[in-house]
Amino acid sequence: MTTARILVVDDEDSILQFVSYNLRKEGYEVTCAKDGDEALAHAAAEHFDLVILDIMLPGTDGYEVCRKLRAMGNVPVLFLSARDTELDKVVGLELGGDDYLSKPFGIRELQARVKALLRRSTGKGTPSMIAEGTPIDAAGIHLDEGGHEATYDGTLIDLTPREFELLACLIRHANKVLSREQLLREAWGWEYLVETKTVDTHVKRLRDKLTQAGADPAIVETVRGYGYRISA
Repeated sequence: MTTARILVVDDEDSILQFVSYNLRKEGYEVTCAKDGDEALAHAAAEHFDLVILDIMLPGTDGYEVCRKLRAMGNVPVLFLSARDTELDKVVGLELGGDDYLSKPFGIRELQARVKALLRRSTGKGTPSMIAEGTPIDAAGIHLDEGGHEATYDGTLIDLTPREFELLACLIRHANKVLSREQLLREAWGWEYLVETKTVDTHVKRLRDKLTQAGADPAIVETVRGYGYRISA
């Protein structure tokens, strides 16, 4: 199995050296960038399995870099920033980030989040780890969690890692209404995030992706005042 490739973007040399050194010790291939434009140039020229992204960068800031990465594809983005208010986290996640870790941080927590994101998106949680999963069928959708792929009537549904996790959670609990808090916790493991509006944002994006694949977006039902469900 190939080793996961990670792009680390930060304008502080000490952070770049600290993060890249520890990730390389874990067996990952690491590329570093010191500003947003350099990061986007690397992303356009090479494939990465994960981007670790500071927000306060010279030139193009991290939020804009994330927007442009999302236009290029579905590479997971882990924000790593000294901006640690709830609003900062919500903005980063709603722009398409997959996780948010505030500075200062412990290297063990960073490594754990990196492994979790890679495991969800590629099966490369460690250099030797292979993701496992049992295919599920519900509401006309075939969900292969091991292959991290969802299809509708044979058509691939082009999902980001976080959209896939949201869909997988709803399908695993088909016919059951899940609150926004439950979706935050069970789909993404976000105990720390109090703001729940990000769930609504990603449900909207998921419905858009279902429409593009030819599915009825109403598959994902809104239960007013509570949350969402998929009826099998």
